[in-house]
Parts: sequence; structure tokens; C-alpha cells
Amino acid sequence: MTGKFHLEEMLLKDYDDSEDRDGISGARLAKRLGELSKIGLTEDKGSKRPGFSLEEQEAKELVKSWMREAGLEVRQDGAGNVFGRLAGKDDSLPAVLSGSHVDSVPNGGHFDGPLGVLSALEVAEAWKEAGFQPNKPYEVVIFSDEEGSRFHGGFNGSEAMMGEIDIEEKKKQSDSEGRSFTEVVKDVGLSPESFLEAKRNLEEIDMFVEVHIEQGKRLEKENLPCGIVTGIAGPSFLELTFTGKAGHAGNTPMNDRQDPLVAASEFIFQVNQLPGKISDSAVATVGKMHVDPNGVNVIPGKVAVFVDIRDIAESTRDTLLSQVEGLANSISGKHGIELESEEKMRITPVPIGEEVQHQLEQAVESNGIRPYRLPSGAGHDAMIIGTKLPIAMLFVKSKDGVSHNPAEWSDLNDCVKTVHVLKTFLEGKVKEA
Repeated sequence: MTGKFHLEEMLLKDYDDSEDRDGISGARLAKRLGELSKIGLTEDKGSKRPGFSLEEQEAKELVKSWMREAGLEVRQDGAGNVFGRLAGKDDSLPAVLSGSHVDSVPNGGHFDGPLGVLSALEVAEAWKEAGFQPNKPYEVVIFSDEEGSRFHGGFNGSEAMMGEIDIEEKKKQSDSEGRSFTEVVKDVGLSPESFLEAKRNLEEIDMFVEVHIEQGKRLEKENLPCGIVTGIAGPSFLELTFTGKAGHAGNTPMNDRQDPLVAASEFIFQVNQLPGKISDSAVATVGKMHVDPNGVNVIPGKVAVFVDIRDIAESTRDTLLSQVEGLANSISGKHGIELESEEKMRITPVPIGEEVQHQLEQAVESNGIRPYRLPSGAGHDAMIIGTKLPIAMLFVKSKDGVSHNPAEWSDLNDCVKTVHVLKTFLEGKVKEA
């Protein structure tokens, strides 16, 4: 390992311990983030805990031990999801769940996922110290394989809990080493069949609350520790193929060309202008393209462009999708280029209820923080759960918006302030009859 890495010390360096109140401990949160950072630590001082790896399971086992210390009853389901339960005064009521995940991308950071799990656990620790028992049961959750870096498709744990996993499709998948899904999950004591057993009776769940780093710069620009998520964008991936006529770069006059790359380039430039005309939260990104034959002295014959289109409302996302296709048709016609369009994916956006946002706003204000609402452009386990159950999300300020990278960082003061907001919000929910 190149040099020493002490996440706990780094977090505590500039921590204001006046934030330690009402049973919440910044030192404990820092220590636990530090302990988790040691599992799967990379040469770049990042995190490597792929879904269903021994490292992910080791992290789960460590958090399980902390759950037990906090007085929670711990169980793991057939998808590897972990639940630490605090019984309610009326334990027959639906439970309030809060948590996230502990897996990571191959060389990720130390906050994406673990902060949400440990924030939820910190609330349970505070309640234990105060001798507080909620009216409704409360569960701290670790979902398996949120990132999906192993099989290029995440949310396996939350999808299994919701009964939305297509296990026959999963069994066809293999990782970069050629190992099948069945072989990989067997490493951590699971099987495709056990995933089907993870489906939960949704009547047992009142709502799910997730704390997550922002992975953007809005909160940093506002100089706020945390923000209220208004919804989780549903992505639609569009493949547009511009087909022209390949030719020699030297012998084909400029006025006798059908160059699909010129058309694709004009499209890429103009598509950037569309989202802002539709909504403040809409985005469109061209992040991948193929040029054929891709020779330095050849006019391309075909160019495939992949567009990622997102918004937190289905109506505006679909409007943007339609306008992107319309733009591509218009430009291809102008250049005498053929166009093929294929939608590769369309996931329904998940808006967060206005009443829930209002309750989060009250929790934020009661902790002396200016409320600020912002959308989530990235997917989270809350997105899977939110298709059928109420959800709430809080974002924590990210330094420079960096994520999925060893440089990922959230200041401990911001993290603890967010835990206080989470605790305030949860206390309102678990006291409900």
C-alpha cells in the first residue's frame, strides 16, 4: 500500500464537536467510516468492494456487529440484504426503513453508500442512549450490490426485496472473469433461488429514507450541508445511427459528401440546448459514439450516437426524448443522411411526495439549516423502492462534486448535521400511529 491512509483522522481533523448532541457522535461516525474504508482499500486509497464479493460481505458483517451493539435484531435475507430492527411499541405497525449500501465501484470513494447506512445506524444509537422506543418499528438496511459494477446492472438487493428481480436473466449474466451470477453469489452463501425468497410483504413497510452524498456541486455552491431531494431521475437511453456514404477523404469534393459525422456533430452540439427549454432538472448527454470505419483518411459511412436523457418527472423526460428524436430527424434530413432510432432503456422517474418534502424541510429548519431542494440525476435504491412505497432522500454536500473516485469527500460536520436532520425527520415518522 502506497503511504498510510487514516480516514478517521482526516474526518476528525476539522470537526466541531459541538455537533455531538442528542446522542449523536461524530467521533463514532468517523471511526466507523474509517473501519469500513480499510475493507477493500486500493493502492489509490479508494474502495474496491464489488457486489457479492467477500469484501462486501466483510463490510456487512462489521456493520452487523455494530447493529447488535446498538440493540438491533439483525437478519440477512436471501439476496444478502441486511436488516437491523428496533421493535416498535406497536410492533404490528409497518416499519420505517433507512439505509443504503456498502458495495462500491472498482476504485470508488468511501462515502457513497456507507454514509447512508451509518447515518441510519447513528440514529438508532442515539435512541438507545436516550432510552427511546419508537411507536413504529425501525429498521437500518444494507442493500446488496447497488452499484452493479460486477454485472453491469445494480440494485440487485433492493429489486429482490421489492419482488422485481428477473432471476432467469440474472442467471445468464457473467462477470469480467467469466464467472456466472450463480457462481459469484455462491461465494457469499447465496443462490438464485434464495433471491426469490427475499421478496418482502410491502404491507410491512411504511416508507424508506436514504441519506446519500450529492455527487454534484449544487450544495457546495449554496454552502449548505445537506439538501432535500425532490425526485430521482428516470433515464432513457437512445441509440441514434446516422448513415451516409463512406468515401476517400482526399478524392471526394466537399460539395459531394454525405458525411454522417458532420450531421452527428451538429446534433451533439444542438442537443445540449434542449433540456433547459423543458425543465430545470432535465438533462441530455452524449457520452458514447461509434464511427465506422473510423479511419483518419476515410469519410465515415455510419455514426452511432448514444444519448442519455433524464428528468425527475416522466412527462418532461418523455417530452425531451421526443424533442431529441425530432432534432435528429431534422438534422439528418438537412444533410441527406439516413437515421435509425432505437430506445435501449426507459426507467420511470420517481418523484418524492410534496408532503414528505415539506416534512423534511421542517426537519432541516428545526436544525438551523436553510432548506434547499434539488433533484437526483443518479439512481439509488430509493428509486427502486419508490415505485411502490413512499420514500424520502437527503443529500450531503460533496466536495467538488466528485464521486465514484478515491477523491470523493464529504466533511464530517456536514455529515453529522445531516444525521441530526435525519433523526428529527425519523422521529416524526416513527411516532405516527
